[in-house]
Formats: sequence, structure tokens, C-alpha cells
Amino acid sequence: MRRYKMLEEKFFIRLSALFTYSLIAVLAFIIIVIFYKGFAALNWDMVLKTPKGGYYYGGEGGVLNAITGSLYIAIGATLIAVLIGMPAALYLNVQLIRYRRTQNTIRYFLDALWGIPSIVYGAFGFTLMLFFGMNASLLAGIITVALLISPIMVRTFDEVLCTIPKGLHEASLALGSTRTETAFRVMFKQGFPGFITAVLLSFGRGIGDAASVLFTAGYTDNIPVTLDEPAATLPLAIFFQLGSPIPEVRDRAFAASIILTIIILSISLGARLLSKRFSKTNLK
Repeated sequence: MRRYKMLEEKFFIRLSALFTYSLIAVLAFIIIVIFYKGFAALNWDMVLKTPKGGYYYGGEGGVLNAITGSLYIAIGATLIAVLIGMPAALYLNVQLIRYRRTQNTIRYFLDALWGIPSIVYGAFGFTLMLFFGMNASLLAGIITVALLISPIMVRTFDEVLCTIPKGLHEASLALGSTRTETAFRVMFKQGFPGFITAVLLSFGRGIGDAASVLFTAGYTDNIPVTLDEPAATLPLAIFFQLGSPIPEVRDRAFAASIILTIIILSISLGARLLSKRFSKTNLK
């Protein structure tokens, strides 16, 4: 019997290790392929210039319009998601702490919203545009992406707040603090590393999504200067260039993929470093 348990233990350890290193190998393979296909086409013109005439047919220029548009949309959507998500997560864990059934119901709906495909959010955003008489624009893209990432923001921060000992919450109330003071001066401070992670993960999700902005943000070769102008994004720039029959243009798509990958990996690294940096939060 003991020998059987040891064999079972070794089997599951090796199986788990196999799956873990396989996932790492898949990620490494994807990055290697992207860099192999696109590194030769990557240059400073791609990063610092907007498309010129015939860029998607092999002409000169770059994807600065798409980089800028992606940053505008992701930053704007993340700010809206923070304004919605932070109070919602604190409300779940402070005001509703005694109502477990209500908490679980809200979390169920948030999980469902998280799992809805981004193209559905894009279709919903397009419907709102038609209803309000809006054109495809930077504002429409920001609103749609904000709707997409808000559930991610709430649930990520909520999971961190759930790990805070209940005794800390109860002690704060016992010392005379209101629930609002407890939420922001105790719970938020203790969960701040998780809040940073939630913000950066939401930002990364927003900047890398294509389907939600396909019908709402539009596309343009120019950098938008007002909210009612259309905005290009990196995922859509990659999509349009990959569909070209011209090999040089397809290589540029992989070069744009390198730029987007570097941004996403930098955000992931930043989330880990900042979370570690603020992991020891002092109550004052």
C-alpha cells in the first residue's frame, strides 16, 4: 500500500511538472516565432511614424497611430474601470460582509460578465453607438473596453480583499471607525498590492483586445486629438496587415506583434514588481 502511494505521488508530481514546463515552452515558442518572423521588419520608423500613403500595400511609415490609440483607449478604460471597480470590490467586502448569499450572487454575475466574449461587448457597444447616434470614435472604444475590463478589475481586487483577516475588519469597527473609514483606511491599504495588480492586468487586457474595438473605435491613419475621432489600435493593425497578400506587409504585422508583446510582458512584470514592492502595507 505504501509503495502504491509513493508511485502515485511520483506520477502526479511528474505529470504536474510536465504540464507546467509545457505551458512555459508554449509561451517561449510563441515569443520566438513572433521575434523570428518580425524582428527584421522592426525599426524605429514603425514606432515613431504614422502610416504614409499605401502603408498597408508596402509603403513607408509606421504604427505610431495604433500605439497611441491603444494607449489612449487602455488608459481611459482603465481609469473608468478603477472608478467603478474599486468601490464595488470594497462594497462587496465591507458593506455586504454579513450577507454571504448576496455576495456570492454578485460574484456569480461578475464571473459571468468576465467570461463573455469580447466580441459581444463590441456588439453591445455598437448598439449603444446607434442608439445615441454616435460614430466610431475614441470615446466609444474607451466605453466599450471599460465595460469589458470592469469585471476583471472588481473580481481581481475582490479576491485579494477576501484574503484579509476578518478580525482586522471587526477590530476597526470595534474601535469606532465607520464602515467607509474601514473600507478605505484599513481594507484598501491592506489590499493595495492586489489593487495594483488588478489595475495593470485590466490595462493589459484592454490594450490587447481587438474584438471589442472592431466596431466601436474605428480605424484611422491619424492620431486622434479629440474623443469623437476614430482611433487605431495595435491588435487591429496586426489583423489588417496579416490579411495582406504582400509578404513585406505581413512581416510588419509580426513586428507590430513584437511591440504589443513587449508592452504586455512589461505590464505583467510591472504588476509583479509593484505588488511585491507594496506587499508590506503599514496601517497608519
